[in-house]
Amino acid sequence: MRISFHGAARNVTGSKHLLTLDNGTKILLDCGMFQGMGEETDALNEHFGFNPAEVNYLILSHAHIDHSGLIPRLVAQGFKGEIYCTAATMDLVRILLMDSAKIQQQDSEYSNKHRVRKGLPLLKPLYTEDDAIACLRQFRIVKYNTELQINEDIKFELTDVGHIIGSAAVHLTINENGKTSRLTFSGDVGRYGDLILKSPETFAQSDYILLESTYGDSLHQDAEPAEELLKEIIYQTCILRQGKVIIPAFSVGRTQELLYSLNHLEERGILPDVKYYVDSPLSIKATNVVKSHPENFNKHVQDVMLHDDDPFNFEKLTFIQDTSASKALNIDPDPCVIISASGMAEAGRVKHHIKNNISDEKNTILMVGYCEPNSLGGRLMAGYTSVSIFGEEYAVKAEVRTIRSMSAHGDYEDLLKFIACQDPSKVKKLFLVHGEYNVQEAFKEKILEKGFTSVEIPERHQEFILE
Repeated sequence: MRISFHGAARNVTGSKHLLTLDNGTKILLDCGMFQGMGEETDALNEHFGFNPAEVNYLILSHAHIDHSGLIPRLVAQGFKGEIYCTAATMDLVRILLMDSAKIQQQDSEYSNKHRVRKGLPLLKPLYTEDDAIACLRQFRIVKYNTELQINEDIKFELTDVGHIIGSAAVHLTINENGKTSRLTFSGDVGRYGDLILKSPETFAQSDYILLESTYGDSLHQDAEPAEELLKEIIYQTCILRQGKVIIPAFSVGRTQELLYSLNHLEERGILPDVKYYVDSPLSIKATNVVKSHPENFNKHVQDVMLHDDDPFNFEKLTFIQDTSASKALNIDPDPCVIISASGMAEAGRVKHHIKNNISDEKNTILMVGYCEPNSLGGRLMAGYTSVSIFGEEYAVKAEVRTIRSMSAHGDYEDLLKFIACQDPSKVKKLFLVHGEYNVQEAFKEKILEKGFTSVEIPERHQEFILE
């Protein structure tokens, strides 16, 4: 049995890990799109590093585009197998992939206007809306904690990891050559004591573990309480400076957490009195999906819903659907808060909002989640004094703030707690994925201190033999 890593290897995007059995059966864990990788992004998404037609099964940990975003392209290039995931993941993927196809088409058309003037070759989307629709026919829903036999040699189960609605760790049991091996893929691990979701579940002993490491060198508790800091930033920007707060936020997870926090501030009577907008049709759809799966909420949120049937909405909030209303926000002089996708500010309406507000010192760009360093959001967080947006340079005069404690990814204490259910002496090898290399090196030392003896940090396309 062999495993190769074709994404989220020494970086935090494009999750794709391919398990190949001795009989040639191939199981793909996630099929994510690379995002925010600068000039190499398009090339990375063009080529998988393996033949899609040779893959037999795909198991999807969760719906975020950096884990699911290349599924339509995989199917279009010959993958004919079943795609397994939870019900909530299926509901989210349906809207996320359609939106991804639409954004690719829109962004390529917008960029091509500039490329034509500069004599550059035109861009094409990775896949179309028809491709996105076609791949949905191959999805199969799997319940948490229910073992599913997919052939005589392979079975698996999913456990809740509390990252976003429907997110799961994958636990494979494989029989080959008279030997049984168990492999766990963490997907993205959420936080223990998350604001909305249940905490990650424990899992049975594994021989091999693929563990995400996004915040393997960080502790979220070092940051100020998110809700109070959010209120302070809005007050300073909108009330004192009469500016706008632009918040790039992932449509799934981060947007709902922001709305939940703002709703709570209003219930406490301390929400600054300005206009609030969610300017993302996708975020609106995703919020409706989240609300349709209350079984994933933690007990606190379920208790809140006994007296507040919609904890993701409040009186001052407006949801923006059409493009003309979105454009109108950029010429509206009134102070306001705009929450818009995407979280890394690499695509979608938020990119236009940043373009129109980044050079005014009254405004604030508020980052509330992880950003790949080469993404627009990553460059803003790194303190760049000017950034390129749609091929044009803009001076960064707006204040750039960050609330790290709102991340849906667990910090290193959460990640260590996630694997604490394992006997380290029985884990033959632990692979660190979904993390920047310097972060992974630091986290590797923490894992070794816990008694794990073999920790690997694979490079992209690197293959390992699993004995």
